[in-house]
Amino acid sequence: MTSPLARAAGPIALVSGVLFAAVDVARLLAADRSLSRIEMMRQGPFIVTNALYWVVFIGLVLALVSVYFRLGGRARGLGAVAFCFALVGTLDMAGNMWFDGFAGPWIADVAPGAILAGGSGMLAVGGLSSYVLFAIGWVVFGIAGWRSHMFPAWIGVLFVVAGLLGYNAGLPPYGIPIGLAMATLGWWISRSGAPAAQARTAS
Repeated sequence: MTSPLARAAGPIALVSGVLFAAVDVARLLAADRSLSRIEMMRQGPFIVTNALYWVVFIGLVLALVSVYFRLGGRARGLGAVAFCFALVGTLDMAGNMWFDGFAGPWIADVAPGAILAGGSGMLAVGGLSSYVLFAIGWVVFGIAGWRSHMFPAWIGVLFVVAGLLGYNAGLPPYGIPIGLAMATLGWWISRSGAPAAQARTAS
């Protein structure tokens, strides 16, 4: 018997990926480059799209979990490695995007000098870790996923490219490739009917 998340992995990944890419497109359109950084961070559309970007990160995590529930059993240990790397990187970047989406506008209002000063110390370490781990996580997911036959090699290549571009996923449009890669994986699962791993029952 398979879990509901495993059975719905295709649609979940497809919808989550499309929404992720769409919100990053919206972020790109909302970013008025004619304004200063502080002025742009105070604009309503920019604030809303940045907050939504964190929301679609939740969808990306749910898609990753459902895909692993669906396909991880056929990939064994290597599939688990792929899942863990991608999960850690995505959660780290999601925390960064929460800060940008919710704390950033408040700081722009009450302490704009802090934003203009840039990051240093532990803030810089935390920010850099999110970029690096997000990129590495999805590159490893792509490589391990195709080497373990969790999905076809061409989908693995999509995730590797998306992961490399995803180093800059905090800025639009570099999150779009990850969204499109996840949507493609969801489409492939739905179209191919890739079998879900069977859950073990207690004897």
